[in-house]
Amino acid sequence: MKKRQYQVCTNCAMDTTDSMIQFDANGVCEYCRNYYANILPNWHPDERGRRELMSIVEKIKREGSGRDHDCIIGLSGGVDSSYVAYLAKQYGLRALLFHVDAGWNSQQAVNNIEKLVDGLGFDLHTEVVNWKEMQDLQLAFFRAQVPHIDTPQDHVFFASLYNFAAKNGFKYILTGANYSTECVREPLEWHYHASDLRQLRDIHRHFGTRPLKSFPLCSIFTFKIYFRFVKGIRVVKPLNLVPYIKELAMQELVESFGWQRYAHKHYESRFTRFYEGYWLPTKFGFDKRRAHFSSLILTGQMSRAEAIEKLSGTAYDQETVAQDFEYVATKLGLSIAELKGIMAGENKSYRDYKSSMFLIDLGTRALRAVGTQRAIIR
Repeated sequence: MKKRQYQVCTNCAMDTTDSMIQFDANGVCEYCRNYYANILPNWHPDERGRRELMSIVEKIKREGSGRDHDCIIGLSGGVDSSYVAYLAKQYGLRALLFHVDAGWNSQQAVNNIEKLVDGLGFDLHTEVVNWKEMQDLQLAFFRAQVPHIDTPQDHVFFASLYNFAAKNGFKYILTGANYSTECVREPLEWHYHASDLRQLRDIHRHFGTRPLKSFPLCSIFTFKIYFRFVKGIRVVKPLNLVPYIKELAMQELVESFGWQRYAHKHYESRFTRFYEGYWLPTKFGFDKRRAHFSSLILTGQMSRAEAIEKLSGTAYDQETVAQDFEYVATKLGLSIAELKGIMAGENKSYRDYKSSMFLIDLGTRALRAVGTQRAIIR
């Protein structure tokens, strides 16, 4: 098969490391075209969005009357979820902050959670994941040789929050998902759906050694169908309804709460920093910064020239890489030589294991048909 000629979008920073990417005659990629055609015309972070958000807030308050908390917010210590918690306080909501300790919090994440809880006066519920089960599942993904080794952590964040909300009668979940910093979705070959429970179970069946007795699990279908239509849970994305500029949001959090910055998107987790900054680019040639920076380019928060310049260097310095490599190996019960051996193994993809991709794709097509799904998902 003829190797594809390398190409970078002339408008953003996405390139042919996404093997399925398509460009038009002007060299503009499908992510940009999707943004301009489908996202931008339907995104209103202005007075229209503010009115919509106020209407939602009043409904949350009304339906939550008499309860200790009227909504729940998953809090990682990163900027998106932190700013949602900040907005919730400004709008007078009585949120329960929900944090999942999967064993990989950075010092910045711990500090940011403590500062926000103290500064906002919200209650905090922390769910601590059984480390032995978490460790075993993460090792299974390493041994599966797939790019998406962050799936166990992503899945437990998703499953813990939604299972808790359903069990405790929460009708509104506020999330930090947003177009401003996430309008360019990462290709599936870079990061497969963490909510695909069938794939998670198959990889664990092949490479795991410990039963997942207490590990929180939830399929995308349970969330999309049962929780939504039977339990009546609604997901609200406040950051899509207000002006949200990442740099300004971080500065506001720093000045208001003593919130601490971190190097890059998702790097509030030491494991995610290793996964995104080293595992993906070194083993597979995938650099998630391309998607992250492209979102900022499209929303006017970064110039394309600045993005290309940043991408010419590594995500973080070699000294920190070496420290993280040793830290990850030790925490997972591996020697440095064993982790290096896994790094050198034959690369696999989500296609090498069982998945629910057919059903997910069918559902995505249905959502697009009715206009509720705007981001490109492959």
